[in-house]
Amino acid sequence: MPAAAANADATWHEAVIRALKDNDVKLIVYVPDNVLKPLLSAIHADDFFTAFTAAREEEAIGIVCGAAMAGLRGMVLMQTSGFATLANVLASLCVAAQIPALMMVSERGTLGDFQVGQAIVCLTMRPILHTLGIEHHTMTRLDEAHFIVDRTIKQAYLTQAPAALILSPLLTGERS
Repeated sequence: MPAAAANADATWHEAVIRALKDNDVKLIVYVPDNVLKPLLSAIHADDFFTAFTAAREEEAIGIVCGAAMAGLRGMVLMQTSGFATLANVLASLCVAAQIPALMMVSERGTLGDFQVGQAIVCLTMRPILHTLGIEHHTMTRLDEAHFIVDRTIKQAYLTQAPAALILSPLLTGERS
């Protein structure tokens, strides 16, 4: 990435916003999470995006899949514990139908987060993604954030496959 572009993104959520816009990802469906607050605030403040909450992560995946089949690009935002509910819908809908459902997961249960439920799901998230053959990348550094989001979106749409971006506390600086 050119130095000018890297300097333009002072925060992780600015890098994410730029990558979403660069790839015409306009629909954002989410289940609220404290770590995602800066990203969600920026998305809601920008008329480029249509954003709203879902009651459950499975519902959010269904909405983004339906939008993808209608030609609208979208992404689901959630936290690690919400990911725990998704194995069935990912396997039976996104993977089976080759739908490029994009997910961004704020990683919890690691690096000082001692909530047992979060820690267990954190240990299972990557193996589940791997088992389902879902491309996934963990974002840990601001200087790589735009590149990782941009390339993951491009790959998902060119291969017609779901993909997940995991926000590490090393990037977000938060754990709750």
